[in-house]
Amino acid sequence: MTSSEDPERTEASGAAQSWQPRGPEQPLGAGLYIVATPIGNLQDITIRALDVLRRADLVACEDTRVTARLLSHYGIRATTTPYHDANAERARLKLLARLREGAKVALVSDAGTPLISDPGFKLVREAVAAGVAVIPIPGPSSLLAALTAAGMPTDRFLFVGFLPAKPGQRRVALADVQAIPATLVAMESPQRLGPCLADMAAVLGRRPAAVARELTKHFEETVRGDLGELAAHYADAPAKGEVVIVVGPPSEASLVADDAATDALLRTALTTRRPAEAAALVAQQTGRARRDVYARAMALRKR
Repeated sequence: MTSSEDPERTEASGAAQSWQPRGPEQPLGAGLYIVATPIGNLQDITIRALDVLRRADLVACEDTRVTARLLSHYGIRATTTPYHDANAERARLKLLARLREGAKVALVSDAGTPLISDPGFKLVREAVAAGVAVIPIPGPSSLLAALTAAGMPTDRFLFVGFLPAKPGQRRVALADVQAIPATLVAMESPQRLGPCLADMAAVLGRRPAAVARELTKHFEETVRGDLGELAAHYADAPAKGEVVIVVGPPSEASLVADDAATDALLRTALTTRRPAEAAALVAQQTGRARRDVYARAMALRKR
């Protein structure tokens, strides 16, 4: 298991950095701008994002206090309004009304790219339905930052977001993606990291993985190892800060071994139980989806 950390990395200088464009400005058209903002280091923002935030009629924020710190850092004065899960239904109607009037509205989350495990999907969907222009302003993303530093294949990956908090539901969710030939990327709270990694090890098997936390911040760290090693490490040393887990894809050998182990358990269970009961038992033991285990049980009975 290996780790990397850059103690010299800082979130950003505390001094405000007033920014102004050079040369003639291009017109900023009406529409909804999806603006990615830093995930930690305030220097990780694009010039285009700063320009949109400076010229928008309204900035819709997950938390106006968080966005205020970013705007203040760059000397930007903007009108902000909250848009988060608790007020989304009401706030969305007002934002759509402004957009239909031809306003320039910027949508930001507390950190990273909006809509990626953050509010905003319904607003974008309804803006599209209303014929409003939706313009992405790309930039920081914790899942992409973790993926590029993890050392896992990047040609094909699946973002699974936050896995369920309850162990049983989490194992079912993991079983659903167990056989997908792609790198898996998940977000997790530091309090649930240890149990989540333990479930990943039990369901996904011995796969290479990485735990990235506090990305772009002073205590940035990426710890690499197989899932069992990482589960043991974080069982005794809970992580702090925002966490992204990257898990390598399954090998052909591991998929064959997992199927063989499941079939062996099913054969034993079928000697004393009906297929549905045997499938429920083995699904609980392996973390695999019950419907998949039941299908294997029925296939075994026909042999």
